[in-house]
Amino acid sequence: MTSTLIRNATGLITGLPGAAARAAGPDLRIDGTRIDAIGRLAPLPGETVLDATDCVVYPGWVNTHHHLFQSLLKGIPAGINLQLVPWLSAVPVAYRRFASEETLRTAARIGIAELVLSGCTTVADHHYAYWPGMPFDASRLLFDVAAEFGVRFVLLRGGATKVRESDQNPPPQAAPQTFDQFVASVERDVQRFHQKGGDAMRKIVMAPTTPTWSVAVPELREFARAARAMGIGLHSHMSESLDYVAFCRDVHGCRPIEFCERHEWLGRDVFYAHLVHLAPHEMQLLAGTGTGMSHCPQSNCRLGSGIAPAPALAAMGGRVSIGVDGAGSNEAADMVSEAHAAWLVHRARDGAWSTTVEEVVRWGTAGGADLLGLGEVGTLEVGKQADLAVYALDDLRYAGLHDPVIGPVAAGGAARLKHLFCAGREIVRDGAIPGFDTAALLHEARSAVRKMASA
Repeated sequence: MTSTLIRNATGLITGLPGAAARAAGPDLRIDGTRIDAIGRLAPLPGETVLDATDCVVYPGWVNTHHHLFQSLLKGIPAGINLQLVPWLSAVPVAYRRFASEETLRTAARIGIAELVLSGCTTVADHHYAYWPGMPFDASRLLFDVAAEFGVRFVLLRGGATKVRESDQNPPPQAAPQTFDQFVASVERDVQRFHQKGGDAMRKIVMAPTTPTWSVAVPELREFARAARAMGIGLHSHMSESLDYVAFCRDVHGCRPIEFCERHEWLGRDVFYAHLVHLAPHEMQLLAGTGTGMSHCPQSNCRLGSGIAPAPALAAMGGRVSIGVDGAGSNEAADMVSEAHAAWLVHRARDGAWSTTVEEVVRWGTAGGADLLGLGEVGTLEVGKQADLAVYALDDLRYAGLHDPVIGPVAAGGAARLKHLFCAGREIVRDGAIPGFDTAALLHEARSAVRKMASA
């Protein structure tokens, strides 16, 4: 494979902590799948040279929590002004009746394309639309779509073994599996898809939808032990709204993270989406056990759930990452928008210096790679995997910017992605995905929405 030299960048944010968070560059060489050198570099004979003048280079974003199937459920009027629990019934549960191979493929392609065009190279999708007798292989479909775009894909293999009491008249596509069916199907997916190692392109994580409402309490330890026996991680939603806190207090006599601790659902192999409502001692439990957070600020704002204490958890030594959550509660499900929101919401609540751009980038890159077991991904360092985004700063929104390196996050909006590499392969060039037919996908999406609206 011919090496590639990215030359004359304005600067790099590395995903590393402290003084190492920035590198002057101005050049970066990719050799095969890895970063070979960073500094002032001369082109090698036969090397591909890409001009990065007036560009900044970031690690590829690592999205640790998505629901790709929701990419066809944006802005549904019945749910647009609802909080989490009624929204769940009005949107994800009610619209499960439209779950099919065709709609999932369209939705996954929309979601991954949107992420890729924001500079995302690793997608962790919490897919929980599995039911007994389903007529297609959702896991294979999702891995195949991810491969089409050339991204790393982690299937947070969700599902339920019981119906939530709040879900009124759920469709057949929301029927639960038995515990044995659930575990056996995860085991089959691990055998088919899971790769070990910090540079893996495919991984599986055990991810029942919620520990509190989606599985029987005695099953929780069994899920945890089954995952650990398979050598895979654990993931779920937790403490997204105050409903979680009230339920655990009223039913189990404890806080949600205490409930998780009782059932072996804490540890470095566990991470949760949201974690908005945490007591100080719960944060200490999370930090002390290495249990991670997938911070989803835009969805939490959209549903009125609150703002997760990500900076406070990080300051305790806790492990923080960023996820966009589903497009049904985040109509701008891309990583630049999410990072921009993360930077702003904590400053609004905690003060102007509570969160820096560099820290947000670290959460959204190295932080996510750490939670997903991808230790060779997430930072711009020699020897690491060449997952990186080159953003052009030639838009008027960056005019007058005194610190160009923070531009993509601080200025917000749709950053112009000049190049995106995953494992050394260029998957975006000049803001476009090679061979990708945007018009055709838009037509598919509009057709699917019309069918849903008229049903």
